[in-house]
Amino acid sequence: MSDYLVKALAYNDQVRAYAVRSTETVGEAQRRHQTWPTASAALGRSISAGVMMGSMLKGEEKLTVKVEGDGPLGPILVDADAKGHVRGYVTHPQVHFDLNEHGKLDVRRAVGTSGFLSVVKDIGLRDYFTGQVPIVSGELGEDFTYYFVKSEQVPSSVGVGVLVNPDNTILAAGGFIIQLLPGTEDETITQIEEQLKTIPPISKLIEKGLTPEEILEAVLGKGNVRFLETQPVSFTCSCSKERFADAIVTLGKEEIQDMIETDGKAEAQCHFCNETYLYTKEELENLIEEAK
Repeated sequence: MSDYLVKALAYNDQVRAYAVRSTETVGEAQRRHQTWPTASAALGRSISAGVMMGSMLKGEEKLTVKVEGDGPLGPILVDADAKGHVRGYVTHPQVHFDLNEHGKLDVRRAVGTSGFLSVVKDIGLRDYFTGQVPIVSGELGEDFTYYFVKSEQVPSSVGVGVLVNPDNTILAAGGFIIQLLPGTEDETITQIEEQLKTIPPISKLIEKGLTPEEILEAVLGKGNVRFLETQPVSFTCSCSKERFADAIVTLGKEEIQDMIETDGKAEAQCHFCNETYLYTKEELENLIEEAK
């Protein structure tokens, strides 16, 4: 099954819901950045949340999620758009700890319990929308839940999870976001709260082979969900050799000439996807002409 997300309404359109299977997407991030298991879990949870948040946008809109805790991982950065494209990285990918007291990867220890989660949305206007909340847990699901409640004033529940194989590859990854719309009945809220208490961890549901649709039915109850649309999800980076060349040109001819004289070439690496681009002496000389 390829990665995809689903959008839905539930309980007679009182509730908005999203779910994603992101196993291959998180696996691609793990492969590119060679993350160790705890780092993979933190990055994977952030990617799953980010791509679902991106699906709430329209057209060419996009957003950037930054998780900046006081743990050894350092900042986590995720970019997502309205089309299911997502990319991300963690500052220190080789971070891993023993399992926590619940037998799970110790994401809280890696992320830290102090710091900020911020979301910057580019919705095509001159000014960006920026929301920021303090980290309240470090487990990330609770932190994204807190972001929606405090920054966007939308009562929400966010579940994100990642399971890692013994060889560090990704076994399962995904998540859900449940949001209460204005006027949701108390009875509906109580029913959802009871369901959330009893469901297994999201990564376990994906490992069992549940689709995003089946995940929402597990969370919200079968027969309560009206599915609206599905969307493919993939790790996609917008970097290119041409884009980095444009950036080199902005350095000016003296700086480029110094690259030629010092190394005879130049290399540029993308933080998001780890792709490396090499520029030969001849290519740098052409960029000097552009810089003029």
